[in-house]
Amino acid sequence: MTEPLSERLDLASKIRAIPDFPKEGILFRDIMPMLQDPVALREAVDRLVEYGTGKHVDVVLGAEARGFILGAAMAYGLGAGFACARKPGKLPWNTVHAEYALEYGTDRLELHEDAIRPGQNVLIHDDLLATGGTAKAKVELAEKLGGKVVGVAFIIELAALNGRSRLEGYDVFSLITY
Repeated sequence: MTEPLSERLDLASKIRAIPDFPKEGILFRDIMPMLQDPVALREAVDRLVEYGTGKHVDVVLGAEARGFILGAAMAYGLGAGFACARKPGKLPWNTVHAEYALEYGTDRLELHEDAIRPGQNVLIHDDLLATGGTAKAKVELAEKLGGKVVGVAFIIELAALNGRSRLEGYDVFSLITY
């Protein structure tokens, strides 16, 4: 049985704020203290799995690198497979790719061409939703392979950066919103 939210652990209290990282003016939200706490880690995974329950997830698609940490645990909890979206040149098999905009230029994610089969239900996961560029690239990769995106789940959402707008039309869930 699911506990009421008021009785659940405050996961935001387990996130460390680091000013001026990786550059001046950025407030970095570090999930490592949450991952180091076994109770908080279990709570985060359980809540993400709870979100995915009932969506008939076949594959959880996680992004390099922190999206791998809870993505695989989510897949296990949902009885689904796990697929990895990685930076260029990191996957050893035939890949498809999607490009996304950065502050200065573009970047690219790749996925094995057989990671998702047509018609599979895909739950996208990453640790952070900021501007939405990497999340949208993962959606494009899943759909390029014929997958149906049934949700996009994050640990943290930085609401002021409006990344959710890049995912309009998709079911977006975040454990913590700043």
